[in-house]
Amino acid sequence: MHKTFSYRIYPTKKQETRLNETLEECRWLYNHLLANRKDAYEQKGESLSCYGQITTFSILKQERPSLATVHSQVLQNVAVRLDLAMKAFFRRVKAHEEEPGFPRFKGKNRYDSLTYPQSGFKLDKQGKLYASGIGHLKIVLHRPIRGKIKTLTIRRSSTGKWSASFSVECDPERLPECPEQVGIDVGLKMFATLSNGTEVENPRFFRQEEKALAKVNRKHSKLVKGSPERRKHRKAVARVHERIAFRRDNFTHQESRKIVNSHGVICVEDLHVNRMTHNHCLAKSIHDASWSEFFSKLSCKAEEAGRMYVAVNPAYTSQDCSRCHHRQAMPLSERIFHCPCCLLSLDRDLNAALNILAVGLHSLGINP
Repeated sequence: MHKTFSYRIYPTKKQETRLNETLEECRWLYNHLLANRKDAYEQKGESLSCYGQITTFSILKQERPSLATVHSQVLQNVAVRLDLAMKAFFRRVKAHEEEPGFPRFKGKNRYDSLTYPQSGFKLDKQGKLYASGIGHLKIVLHRPIRGKIKTLTIRRSSTGKWSASFSVECDPERLPECPEQVGIDVGLKMFATLSNGTEVENPRFFRQEEKALAKVNRKHSKLVKGSPERRKHRKAVARVHERIAFRRDNFTHQESRKIVNSHGVICVEDLHVNRMTHNHCLAKSIHDASWSEFFSKLSCKAEEAGRMYVAVNPAYTSQDCSRCHHRQAMPLSERIFHCPCCLLSLDRDLNAALNILAVGLHSLGINP
């Protein structure tokens, strides 16, 4: 299986200048290749291939000598990225999407990562990362890398921080068998309610940072557009968004790990979150809850650990009685499920979690 290990790196001023120059060369090459594809199709009706464009690099290096300072495989990866973007565009056109979105030219500081697909990098025994054309970078290896390293991606964040991500090929880490089964109902009042009665509080990270974000946005809006002060102040706005993203990412990692470690069968709702955000009254809270991110991490961790993970149709899970299966209307304002048939009375989210577990076990062919 493939995994990604990410670490912070701390380049010197000279190395940071070199990294920025490399990203600028990659950005120029991306825009040049995209312009060539666009011109070839508009003027001759031809579609240029990825490897056909790569063969022109030797000529480009003569016209633009600064390209020769960048590792050859990093330049090749630029062509591969553009090819993937074009294929995704044609796939959306074929699917008749309203706005297929043609790949855009990258503006200044809009190309923020470079990839070494096979070679050109190595980790020294002294704990430093060597990247061809950059030098020996200080890296904080807060956890050991497990498996065979395949690729390296160096990324610059919107706040100017640098990180290195290693894509590795490794064997999955299986956990001991666990007989526990769980159904998970996600919501806005509680982030998640488990069928065993456990409730996970909704942290509402964006709501917590709204005042700080409004404060920096007010100051940002008062600065003159295009001025150096406004350009510099963008990092202050980016830092608030970065802090929210880091806290949310850490929360979903920890909660998904707890569930995978303690349950052998995990049943969740197969939610279409993008459709749910069409409700403008709840859109901000739904985005803040990050259910899709939570389910994605839960699925990946369950697969590696050898757990059974199933996403079930969420239809009527909140309206059906988990004991006698009587169905009744349940508006969002009603938080307690009262069944008139079997007289069951319990929290609506817990009732939904029990229904999700029952449907999930049925789909897996497991008797509860």
